[in-house]
Amino acid sequence: MTARTFEFFIASRYLRAKRKQAVISVITVISIAGVAAGVAALVIGIAINNGFRDTLQRSLLGATAHVMILEKQPGDGIANWRQLDPKLRQLPHVVSVAPNLYGPVLLAGPLGGSQAGGAELKGIPADNPPDMLKHLKQGSFQKLKDTGGFPGVILGSRLAQNTGMLLGSIVNVISPQGIELTPFGPKMPPTAQFRVVGIFESGFYDIDSAWAFTSLSSAQRVFSVGDVVNSIELQLDDIYKAPEVAKLADKIVGPKLAANTWMEQYHQILNALSTERVVTIVTIGLIGLVAALNILITLIMMVMEKNRDIAVLMSMGARRQQIRRIFMLQGVLIGAVGTAIGLTLGYSLSILADRYRWLRLNEDVYSLSYVPFNPRWEDAIWIAAAAIFVSLIATLYPAKAATSIAPVEALRYE
Repeated sequence: MTARTFEFFIASRYLRAKRKQAVISVITVISIAGVAAGVAALVIGIAINNGFRDTLQRSLLGATAHVMILEKQPGDGIANWRQLDPKLRQLPHVVSVAPNLYGPVLLAGPLGGSQAGGAELKGIPADNPPDMLKHLKQGSFQKLKDTGGFPGVILGSRLAQNTGMLLGSIVNVISPQGIELTPFGPKMPPTAQFRVVGIFESGFYDIDSAWAFTSLSSAQRVFSVGDVVNSIELQLDDIYKAPEVAKLADKIVGPKLAANTWMEQYHQILNALSTERVVTIVTIGLIGLVAALNILITLIMMVMEKNRDIAVLMSMGARRQQIRRIFMLQGVLIGAVGTAIGLTLGYSLSILADRYRWLRLNEDVYSLSYVPFNPRWEDAIWIAAAAIFVSLIATLYPAKAATSIAPVEALRYE
C-alpha cells in the first residue's frame, strides 16, 4: 500500500464512524448536506441570473439592432441613407443594414369595434425582417409586401389583445406629428388605414404591448416625410464586436450622426443584472461558509475522538505530514461529495424549472411571464472549485491540531 493510498484509506475509514461515534457520523452527514445546499443554491441563483440576462438580451436584440446609426440632435431625419448603405455593408462583421423610421402613433379600430391605444410604429424594409418577425404567432410577414388594398401592419400580441385588434382587422393609424393647432382648436391629421397581417410575440412585455411594424414606405406616408429615415440598424455576426464596428461606422456617417451599440442602449439593465449576479454569489456563498464551519467542527471532534489512534499511528512510523494529510483528505472528501450532490440537484432543478416553467411572473411588473433558468456548464467548474477550496481551508486548523499530539502523552495511561 502506497503512502497516498494509506492516507486515503484512513481518511475514508474515519468518516464511516462506528456506533459509539454516531454523533460524528451525524455531523458528517450534516456537513455534506450543508455543502450540497450551498452549491445547489448557488447553481440555481446563477442559472436564474443567466436566464434573465439571456432572455432580455434575446428579446431586446430581436426588436432592435446590434449597432444603430442615429442623429446626434433631433432633426429632419437621415436623408442620405441610401449613400451610406453600401459603405456600411462593407464594414467587418456586418451581416445586414436596415434603414428604419419609427415614431409614436395612435391606433384605433372601426367605430363600435376595437379600443384605441398608443403604440410605437416602426417602418422596416419589407425584404429584411428582424429576427423577432421571422416566426410570427399569427399571420405572415410576407403580406407586408402586398401593395394592393390596405397596407399591412404587424402588432405585438399584448397590443393586439389590449386593443382587440385581431388578425385581418382594419386599424386606423394617427400620427401626432401631423396635428396642427388652429384658432378653432387642434386639427387632426388624415387617418391612415392598415390591415393587421401578423401578430408577433417576443416574450418581452414592453415590446409585445407597445410595438407595431409596417413597411418603410408605409411609415413614411404616416409620418408625412419624404425618403428619409431616423435610424440605420446594423446586424452583426458577433454581437460583442459592436463597439469595434461602431467606431468604424462613426468615421463613415459624418459629424451629424453617431453610432450607438446595444450595450450602450441597454447598459442600465445589463449593469443591474451584473450587480445582481455579484450579490447572488456573495449572499448565497454564505451558505458555503456555514458548511465550512460544520466541516471544521466535524474534524475537531474527529481529532479529539481519534487522539489515541493518532498516537498509535505516529508510534508505528506515520509521519506528521501524513497525519495532516489524513484530516485534510477528510474535509476534501466531505466537500467533494457535497459538491457532487449539490451540482446534480441544482442543475436538475434548474433544467426542470425552465422546461416546465414552474415559477410564474406578473408580466405587467417583470416583463416576463415566468422565471427563466439557464444553467451553464462553465459555472459548474468555478462553483465546484470554490466549494472544495473552502472545504480544504476548513481542514487546516484541525489537521494542524492532529499533528501536535504527543504519542507518549496520549498512550501513557493506555
